[in-house]
Amino acid sequence: MKSTQLILLICVLALFNLTACTQTKKNMNYNQLTPEEKAVIINKGTERPFVGEYVDNKANGTYICRQCNAPLYRSEDKFDSHCGWPSFDDEISGSVNRTIDADGRRTEITCKKCGAHLGHVFLGEGFTKKDTRYCVNSISMKFIPATPKGIEKAYFASGCFWGTEYHFMKAKGVVKTTVGYMGGNTTNPSYKDVCTGQTGHAETTEVEFDNSKTNYEEMVKLFFETHDFTQVGGQGPDIGNQYRSMIFYTSAEQKLIAEKYIEILTKKGYKVATKLEKAPVFWKAEDYHQEYYDKKHGSPYCHIYRKIF
Repeated sequence: MKSTQLILLICVLALFNLTACTQTKKNMNYNQLTPEEKAVIINKGTERPFVGEYVDNKANGTYICRQCNAPLYRSEDKFDSHCGWPSFDDEISGSVNRTIDADGRRTEITCKKCGAHLGHVFLGEGFTKKDTRYCVNSISMKFIPATPKGIEKAYFASGCFWGTEYHFMKAKGVVKTTVGYMGGNTTNPSYKDVCTGQTGHAETTEVEFDNSKTNYEEMVKLFFETHDFTQVGGQGPDIGNQYRSMIFYTSAEQKLIAEKYIEILTKKGYKVATKLEKAPVFWKAEDYHQEYYDKKHGSPYCHIYRKIF
């Protein structure tokens, strides 16, 4: 009898450890939260009315969970309820759970994927034909703008992203640039994380350009003409894997164009160190890195334009 009880105890402990381990691994994929974000998302607090980032946002796009990036709401379902928080009359199907709040009166809404607290849902108020109001804390969400028609994205890594962005943001037809991290093995890395050399990310510039004014070939040519694509494991004095030369392609067409120019350079006698990789998730870098040289009124020290093509 005692041995049976011991076996059962061991099984229970093993199951507990496995569950805890699984949950830990699952949580490792979540984005890091600030204390203010935790107060709402984890501890079910409420941000002050009329101060949230998305209260008056009218841009087209998708609202995703700040903790796990799951899509939650579409901009076309957003309306102004004058309540002080973003309001939606519908959710993206299957994205939100409803439970009776601790006060026994309201209905809490949480992210179905990760359980993050979003806010509350109210019915029968008559604001829209759907007669539903999802009242959501801005801090529980992130907004992903819709890409305008004719706008294409490209991703280039060529050393310190300050210098890479400097040239692309001034190029004809480019409508927006953002610096960040790609190609690594951790989610939502910080600059400090990437600088350890352990995450595998490359400092990358996201380039959005208007296909009616330029094209991907021009972007690729500018990429090669503004850095030393023959240097391995760095760029100029910046040494390390995060400074490697990479093109992250988003389509088969982009890949073919990149391969075409690598072949042209090879025939010219260059030993090209640039690697091609299908674009993974792009993680936006901290705000102080964005448009760095324009903010500092400077220019790159190792990204100098030289005509090749």
